[in-house]
Amino acid sequence: MKRSIATVCLSGGLTEKLHACAEAGFDGVEVFEPDLVVAAQSPEEVRALADRLGLTLDLYQPFRDFEGVDPATLEDNLRRAEAKFALIRRLGMDLVLVCSNVATAVVDSDEVSAAQLRRLGELGARYGVRIAFEALAWGRFVDDYRRAWRIVELADHPNVGICLDSFHILSRGHDPAQIEEIPGEKIFFVQLADAPALSMDVLQWSRHHRLFPGEGSFDLATFVAHVLRTGYDGPLSLEVFNDVFRQTDVTRTAAHALRSLVWLEDAAALRLQDRTDLLRLPEAKAPTGFDFVEIRAEDTAAVETLLEQLGFTFRGRHRSKPVRLWSAGDARVVLNQEQARDRAPHLAAIGFDVDDPAATVDRAQQLMAPRVYRRTYASELPLQGVAAPDGTEIFLCDSTAGTDAPWVAEFEGGAEPGPSPTSPISPISRVDHVNMVQPWEDFDEAVLFYTSALGLDAETGVEVAGPHGLVRSQVMRSVEGAVRLPLNVAPAASSELAQHVAFACDDVAAVARSARAAGLRFLPVPANYYDDLAARYGLPDAVIADLRELDLLYERDAAGEFVHFYTRTEGDVFFEVVERRSRYDGYGAANAPVRLAAQSLGRGK
Repeated sequence: MKRSIATVCLSGGLTEKLHACAEAGFDGVEVFEPDLVVAAQSPEEVRALADRLGLTLDLYQPFRDFEGVDPATLEDNLRRAEAKFALIRRLGMDLVLVCSNVATAVVDSDEVSAAQLRRLGELGARYGVRIAFEALAWGRFVDDYRRAWRIVELADHPNVGICLDSFHILSRGHDPAQIEEIPGEKIFFVQLADAPALSMDVLQWSRHHRLFPGEGSFDLATFVAHVLRTGYDGPLSLEVFNDVFRQTDVTRTAAHALRSLVWLEDAAALRLQDRTDLLRLPEAKAPTGFDFVEIRAEDTAAVETLLEQLGFTFRGRHRSKPVRLWSAGDARVVLNQEQARDRAPHLAAIGFDVDDPAATVDRAQQLMAPRVYRRTYASELPLQGVAAPDGTEIFLCDSTAGTDAPWVAEFEGGAEPGPSPTSPISPISRVDHVNMVQPWEDFDEAVLFYTSALGLDAETGVEVAGPHGLVRSQVMRSVEGAVRLPLNVAPAASSELAQHVAFACDDVAAVARSARAAGLRFLPVPANYYDDLAARYGLPDAVIADLRELDLLYERDAAGEFVHFYTRTEGDVFFEVVERRSRYDGYGAANAPVRLAAQSLGRGK
C-alpha cells in the first residue's frame, strides 16, 4: 500500500516536513493549506522539492463550506474554487479535499448539495482536478459518510468521489461495514487517525487529541479491511491533529508516524488473508515473563545494599565486564557499571522471555526500532535487543531456556542457584512489574512500541494526583499478566518521578521484617494514611498496627487485596515489594499519591 501523511501532523515549516517525511520512508504527503500559505517557497519550488525527495503530493486540503448554499454564495464559492484549482495545478496535484459544510446558513438537501458538487466537478474537470467529498463529524447536516456517499452518487460526476476519514466515522460511532457498499474507484482518498476514548465535544476531540494508529481506542485494522475490500488502491494517509506531535522533533515524529502505518497494514493483512500484496510482519507473541532488569550506574554499591537487604543473593561478577548479578527466585537484577561514568543508578534495560527472539527482533526492526548491541566474546551468549522510544534497551531472551537463562553461567564467584548458606531464603519469587517514566513527548510513541513490537495490550489510562499535578499512567501488559509495564509521565512542573521495579512475593510482611532487621530504609508512610485506611476499609486495629509498624500500604477491591512497600530512592530508581491476594490485579493506585508526596518531600532518598 502507498503510505502518505498530512503535513499538519508534524512540526516545523513545509520544507522541513517534506524532508522528514522522505527520510522516514513515506511515499507521499497531503499538503495542508496553512503550511503552504506561510511557506517562503513557491508552489513550483514545493513541487520540485517533493520530486527530488521522491514524494508524491497526494491531496490538497481543506476546501471548506462549499455545498448546500444559496445561489449567490455558490457563485462565490466557485470563484474561490477556481483560484484553488489553479494553485493545485501549479503544485502538480490533481485531488482536493472538500469538507461538508459546517455553517448555519446551509440547505438540508441532498439534491442541492449534489447539484452543487456536480458544478464543482465540472469546474475541476477543466483543470484536471478531482474532488474528494468528506463528511465532517460536526458537519451542519452532512456528518455521516453514508450520507456523503449518497450525495456523491447523486452528483454523478467522474471528478467527484468520497474521502473516508476514520476519525469522522468512528468518533460518531458509525458502522464502517457499509463502506464495502461503495465502489473502490469512487473512494478518492482515505485518511486515518486513532484517538483515545474521551467524552467531550467532537470538534475539540478532533483538533487536539487524535493519535497515530495503534495508540488509541479505534479498531482501525477492521476499518482499513472494509476499505480495501472495496478494491480501493489509493494511499492510506495519516491525518492526526495533536498538540504534542506539533511540538516535537519533526524527524522523529515522522518515523513514529510511519511505524504506525506499517503496524496497521500488518494488522489489516491478518483480516484479509487473500491479500498477498499487503505487508506481513513476523507474528507478535507477547513476552511470557521478565528475564532480567538492568540498573546501570558508575557506582552500584547502594543498589547492591538494597538488594541484599531485600533478601537477594549475589550470583557473581561477569567474566569480562564490570557487571554483577543478583537474584531472588526467578527475579534477576543485573547491575552494570560499564559506560556509566558520572551516572546515578537508573533503569537501563529489561530482558523479556519470548518464544522466538529472532522473530521478535525482526518485527521490531521492521517497525523501525533501533537495534542495540552488547559487546560479547566468543564464549558468551549474544543478546538480541532493540531500543524503546525513551532509550531503554529491550532484550529478547529465549523463553525455552529453563529456570536459569544460559547467560547466567557467564557470572562467576557468586552463590550457586538455591538457598544461600549465609542468607535467609527470600520470599521474593519474581518481577511483578516495572514502572517506567516516559518523557511527555515520547508517551504515545512508547504505547505504540510496546503494543506493535512486543504484542502487549494497552489498558485504559488513569491519572494519579501528585504534589505537582496529575501523573498520567497507562499499563502495558500481556494477557495473563506475566509482564506488566506501567508507563508514567510526570506533569511538566515535576522532574522527580523515578523508575521502579516491583518484586512479587507471598508474604510481604515477612520480607519487610527481614529487610528492616537488615537495615533497609523504607519509604516512610504518614500516620494520617493509616487513620484514613482504618476509616475506608474498617480493618481490625491489630492489622492497622502491623501495617503501620512496617510502613506497609494496603488496597483491596472486589477481587482481592494488595499489600506492598517501597524502598527509598537511590539515584533514579527504587524498589517495591508486593503481595497480591486472591485475584487482585491492580497496582495500588489509591496509594500512589502517598508515595509521590513522600518522595517529593525528600523522604524517598
